Amino acid sequence: MIRVVVVDDHEVVRKGIVAYLQTEGEIDVVGEASGGHEGTEVILSTRPDVVLMDLMMENGSGIDATEKVMKQLPACKIIILTSFYDDDQVFPALESGAFSYLLKTASASEITDAIKKAVKGENVIEPKVAGKMMSRFRSEEKKPHEELTQRELEVLLCIGDGLTNQEISDKLYIGIKTVKTHVSNALSKLEVHDRTQAAVYVHKNALLKGNS
Repeated sequence: MIRVVVVDDHEVVRKGIVAYLQTEGEIDVVGEASGGHEGTEVILSTRPDVVLMDLMMENGSGIDATEKVMKQLPACKIIILTSFYDDDQVFPALESGAFSYLLKTASASEITDAIKKAVKGENVIEPKVAGKMMSRFRSEEKKPHEELTQRELEVLLCIGDGLTNQEISDKLYIGIKTVKTHVSNALSKLEVHDRTQAAVYVHKNALLKGNS
């Protein structure tokens, strides 16, 4: 049997979920609560396998409750079940240790399926939330030029301006061999094959404009 606790401050919603889950032969609802504070106590005392956790509740938020529970019961799988998918709710909830994230528009069977998957170590993320996660991930990824040293970046910008190695040497007051080394390193880090591709990269990323 999968031991489940339901935490939601909307009694009708909570009771409805509990009633449905109790019809599932594999699920045993061992507790319910109407707020984060009460929910934390119920969860820690019953030690369920899975928790359905609302986020916005009057008596303690789901995020705070999730964080407290995960510190003491790290094996517990907490499924966020909420109406909200704003950035200021999604990311704190996931960072607090939530395992899955569903919206209340999910069907009863989808909620049950998420519970069963949770005990198998398979999480379920609402598509709208998954999209936000991917967008954030992409925005946090470093661009290749951010891996360059200051001098390599200066050389790259000179390449973008169409300067030759000798002109770069004269402009930056460094030896021609040093220029060639920096050019080689920059091309390697940018994963481009020649100076032309490097120049295209500079203009595509508006690096000259950012350093003007």
